[in-house]
Amino acid sequence: MRLTRRHPLLVTVLLCALAVLAARPSDGAHAPGHGSGTGVSAEVARLYEEAAAATRQYQAGQRAAGKQRAEAQRLEKLLDRERREIAVLRKDLGRLARSQYRSGGGLPLTAHMILADDPEELMRGQRVFSQANLALDNALEKSARAESRLARDEARAAAAWKKLEERNQQLADLKRDIEQRLETARWKLQGQADASVTAGSCRGAVRLDQPRTHFANPWVAPVETYELSASYGSGGARWANRHTGQDFAVPIGTPVRAVGTGKVVKVSCGGAFGIEIVIEHAGGYYTQYAHLASVAVDQGEHVTPGQWIGQSGTSGNSTGPHLHFEVRVTPEMGSAVNPVSWLAQRGVPL
Repeated sequence: MRLTRRHPLLVTVLLCALAVLAARPSDGAHAPGHGSGTGVSAEVARLYEEAAAATRQYQAGQRAAGKQRAEAQRLEKLLDRERREIAVLRKDLGRLARSQYRSGGGLPLTAHMILADDPEELMRGQRVFSQANLALDNALEKSARAESRLARDEARAAAAWKKLEERNQQLADLKRDIEQRLETARWKLQGQADASVTAGSCRGAVRLDQPRTHFANPWVAPVETYELSASYGSGGARWANRHTGQDFAVPIGTPVRAVGTGKVVKVSCGGAFGIEIVIEHAGGYYTQYAHLASVAVDQGEHVTPGQWIGQSGTSGNSTGPHLHFEVRVTPEMGSAVNPVSWLAQRGVPL
């Protein structure tokens, strides 16, 4: 369901309301309860989940296409073998036909039988003639069966390839639709995030449908699928000092997970980190999740390992979509420790 098609008046009202909220001065604190369930941000999150489901269908289709391709290749190998067998049969037919003409004067076998001098020679010639004809008939029948089987298998192989091509075209169309929907959803989400950061005011938690998961380890990685980019302690023109966290290169809208049990102590939407969440864990450690596009928790909430707490983005001082993840010994900047080794000590290698 697309809200913009079915409820244009509601969209207009929501946009006006959001514009008013964005214009309000704020200290960056998260307003509990705002935006849950029905806002434009929630609709964008649902569109992202819809696209994610379509991606799973596409991947399943790709696996099915792979099986079909393997079947087509198997049939092609079978056809190659049958073609070689038919070529041998044709050679045998030529040899048998030539063997029926055996005489010094080039007379056919039947002529030699007619000119035989005695009955025994005639009978012997008749047996040879019958055997030669039987061998030729058998070879012709075998060749005909092989030719028929080859034609049938060629038709099967052609049908398999046609089916594969049709399926691949369907998958290409599906993939194109997925990419368009993902791009639209991601940049709608990011547009809201940029507006929040500019206003310095968070829109409120977007309650995402949590996946049914069970983790044997009480600690998990902050995102499920990722590529590591800028690492802890690395230098460069992008930072005044050394990089204080580990960056995970992920597309806008990727669900961000709480790495462990804890309490949300900060949700803010302004400054260099853009939209960020800070969680307090047992043992005096804090984890930070920055440059988000949306949040799914309110300040003061308790979270569990793997719970979706927001969606990644490129808000704040960011050069591209990624999650900036930090581990600190205080809730504020300046107390970061290496997050990679910290997670590794808890059984989460990155």
